[in-house]
Amino acid sequence: MIPKEILKQIKRIQIRAGRLVNDVFAGQYSSVFKGQGMEFSEVREYQPGDEVRSIDWNVTARYGHPYVKKFTEERELTIMLLVDMSASEHFGTQDKTKSEIAAEIASILAFSAVKNNDKVGMIIFTDTVEKYIPPKKTITHILRIISEILYYKPRQKGTNIKQALEYLYKVQKKRATVFLISDFLDAGYEHALRVAAKKHDLVALSISDRREENIPAGCFLDITDSETGARITIDARDKGKVEAYAKEVLSRRKKREETFSKSKVDYIQINAETSYIKPLLKFFYMRERRYR
Repeated sequence: MIPKEILKQIKRIQIRAGRLVNDVFAGQYSSVFKGQGMEFSEVREYQPGDEVRSIDWNVTARYGHPYVKKFTEERELTIMLLVDMSASEHFGTQDKTKSEIAAEIASILAFSAVKNNDKVGMIIFTDTVEKYIPPKKTITHILRIISEILYYKPRQKGTNIKQALEYLYKVQKKRATVFLISDFLDAGYEHALRVAAKKHDLVALSISDRREENIPAGCFLDITDSETGARITIDARDKGKVEAYAKEVLSRRKKREETFSKSKVDYIQINAETSYIKPLLKFFYMRERRYR
């Protein structure tokens, strides 16, 4: 039985996502995510200006005058959400945790997909694949996905992006649009990312919290890694150590961005302390320009 507070949260997200899809993202989704090619529709008589290469010679020979093949875009897509549910995703210094932000973004993508008659599936992962929900395209199914992101209790704490991508290869044989939602506090997934990006339209959506990246100066900090349990003490009175920590964080982010760029993976950076609407719209506009 799902607690009442979770049900209320699901309802709030449903209402907010529905408004954003209708008022903000209307038309953006369908214009930037294309179908998987063209499918045959029918044949009709040749008309001046038709492409000669589209002539159906068998039908033309049968009726004695030219007929052409007519094709339509195969519009139906499959959207796969790969959602990181490791312990670090439950961190949050603002109004919401990273996992709650992930749920809201996933709901916007899912409702946009359903509105366009596309299917949505999900893989929840930590340092193992915890749950797989096969793609479907009903509102009830979307509400289940949102519920799982908010209510699911992971068995493990760590992060293994490589394993999640390898599992995707097995369960999703056809090309899909894949949103990998994580804070990317992991390593060793680069090759798996490149392989996945060759088969699927892969989008990396990174959610970060500034408190994880900026330590306050002038005090001692006892920090516990939520995934490994390791504890360290940082003397933040030492300006050099604070600057070194900031450089290390920046270096990891730049390396991650380079990895996405080399793998031809689109990248969206979401900061927990600011609205995610602007980065999402920027991504949609970027994709729209690309396909013009």
